[in-house]
Amino acid sequence: MGKFKFNATNIEGVYVIEPTVYGDERGYFMETYSEEEFKEAGLDYDFVQDNQSSSRKGVLRGLHFQKNHPQAKLVRVLSGEVFDVAVDLRENSDTYGKWVGVLLSADNKKQLMIPRGFAHGFLVVSDTAEFAYKCDDVYHPEDEGGVMYNSCGIDWPEIDVEPVLSEKDMKHPALSELDFKFKF
Repeated sequence: MGKFKFNATNIEGVYVIEPTVYGDERGYFMETYSEEEFKEAGLDYDFVQDNQSSSRKGVLRGLHFQKNHPQAKLVRVLSGEVFDVAVDLRENSDTYGKWVGVLLSADNKKQLMIPRGFAHGFLVVSDTAEFAYKCDDVYHPEDEGGVMYNSCGIDWPEIDVEPVLSEKDMKHPALSELDFKFKF
């Protein structure tokens, strides 16, 4: 029996992944990634970098992508809860501009697999959250791109604070003004 449930979303290549959690009175154990099982599910990635961030409630990181060095990402939450989003930016995709959003939390232990060709971001909905992700290419700061978080029709959860964005994220163009599309 596999240790993961791979749930396809309404956008090709994006999956919500549920690991099998083994728990008892001591706590729990789970695998968060298995190259063999992911490949069997058609998710064949060579992850080369792991990242982790900590944020407070209302922090909205994104929507980010790399233009010439696109990254596939496997994302999850270590503590707290975030609303995680992937927006399709693949030029010839039937779902260009569409998005997938899912609540990821330390409690539900769900992960989101985002292939290359997507903008990615998340909103912290708990008091704090620790977020971790694997990437299949390294970070190239000179290659950054972004889309304004409120220009894609995303149904962000309502929280009792205003979104907190970085200076850089406040300057991203709207999706309708984006002069970039992934060509694969």
